[in-house]
Amino acid sequence: MRTDPVTEDLLRELAPQVLGVLVRRHGQFEECEDAVQEAVLAAAVGWPVDGLPDSPRAWLITAASRRLIDQMRSDHARKARESTAVAQAPELRGEAGDDVPDTDDTLILLFLCCHPVLTPASQTALTLRAVGGLTTAEIAHAFLVPEGTMAARISRAKQRIKAAGSQFGLPEPQEREERLRVVLHVLYLIFNEGYTASSGSDLHRTGLSHEAIRLTRMLHRQLPDDGEVTGLLALMLLTDSRRHTRTTPGGDLVPLAEQDRTRWDADLIAEGITLISTAMAHSPIGPYQLQAAIAAVHAEAGKAEDTDWHQVHALYKILERIAPNPMVTLNRAVALAEIKGPRAGLDLLATLDGDVRMAEHHRLHAVRAHLLEKAGDPRAARENYELAARTTASLTERRYLESRAARLPAPEPS
Repeated sequence: MRTDPVTEDLLRELAPQVLGVLVRRHGQFEECEDAVQEAVLAAAVGWPVDGLPDSPRAWLITAASRRLIDQMRSDHARKARESTAVAQAPELRGEAGDDVPDTDDTLILLFLCCHPVLTPASQTALTLRAVGGLTTAEIAHAFLVPEGTMAARISRAKQRIKAAGSQFGLPEPQEREERLRVVLHVLYLIFNEGYTASSGSDLHRTGLSHEAIRLTRMLHRQLPDDGEVTGLLALMLLTDSRRHTRTTPGGDLVPLAEQDRTRWDADLIAEGITLISTAMAHSPIGPYQLQAAIAAVHAEAGKAEDTDWHQVHALYKILERIAPNPMVTLNRAVALAEIKGPRAGLDLLATLDGDVRMAEHHRLHAVRAHLLEKAGDPRAARENYELAARTTASLTERRYLESRAARLPAPEPS
C-alpha cells in the first residue's frame, strides 16, 4: 500500500525527532532505530485509513516506545537491562502519550550519524536511514548497490557507534565545530550524488537531492546564524533551480551555457540569493558561502554571455586560497579562459596534471577538451573528449562527451 504524499512527508519530518527522543531516553541507537521504523510503518498503513492523530509526533513516540519495550521484554538475554529501561520509560497512556518533550534532537542525531569513527560512505548511508527516513532498499537503489550490501554497511555503522561508547548529546564545544563540518560535507555529498549521479543511466537522482535540501533546511532552522549552514542551503537551492533544464526531453545533457534560463526556478533563485546575501553580510566567509555566491552570479545572468566572469574568477581565487582543492582550480580555469582566453585556462589546467586525485577524473579531460576546441585544436579536443567519455561512469555524460567528440575531425593516422 502506497503512503499518500502528505503522510509520507510528515513521517519523514517526524521520524528523526522521534528517534532522538528514544535514544535520549534509552540509548541503544540500533534498537531505537528499528522501533521507530516499525512505528513509521504502522503510521504509513494506518493514518491514511484512520486519519491523522491529534498529535502525530506523540503518536509515533508512544508507538515506538511500546515496540522498543516489547522488544526488550521478549529478549531474555536483556532482562537485566529491561528493568532499568522500563523504569525510565514514561507511562504510556492514551494514543498521544503524556510525556512528549518539545525539544527537537535532530541536530544531535545528525552529529551521531556523522561520528568520526565512521567512513564517509557509512556516514552518508546512516544519515539517510536514521535522519532522512529512507529505507535500506531506497538507499541501496540510490547508490546502485545490492540491498544486502547496504544493510550490512548500515548495521556495521551502528555497531561502530555503539562500540565507540558515544553518548547521545551535542559534542563538546571544541569538537562541535569540526563535527558540524562533517555533517555539512555529508549533506553536500548527498546533494551532489542526487544532482549529478556518479554512475548509471540517469543524470539525476532527484530523491537524494531533495532529501539533502530537506535535511539542510532542518539544520538551518536549528542553526540559523551559522554562515556555512546558510551557505550550503543557498548553494543547494541555487544549483537545484537549474535541474529541469539540464537535460533534453530525451535525456541528453544540456551544458550550462545552452540551458533555457527562462525555465530556471525563480523562487529557488530568489530564496538562495537572499540566504547567501544575509550569510555573507553577517558571518565569517567559508567555502559553502563562496560556492553559493558563485552560483548566485550565474543565476543572476539572464543570458550566458551576461555572466560576470571576473567576479566568478575572483570568488574561485578566494575559495582556492581558503579551501584548496583540484576541482576548485579546474573550475577557476574555466572562468579564467572566459576572461583571458582558452590558452590561459589550459595553462592553469596543466598544473593539475601531476595531481593523483585528478588522474582518472573525467572532468579534467572534459574541460581540457572544451578549451582545446575553443583554442582551435579540434583533433586534440576530440582525443580528450573521447578520453573523458571512457572515464565517466555516468551514461548521460558519456553520451554527451561522445557526441562532442563525433563533431570533430579524427586524429590523423600516425
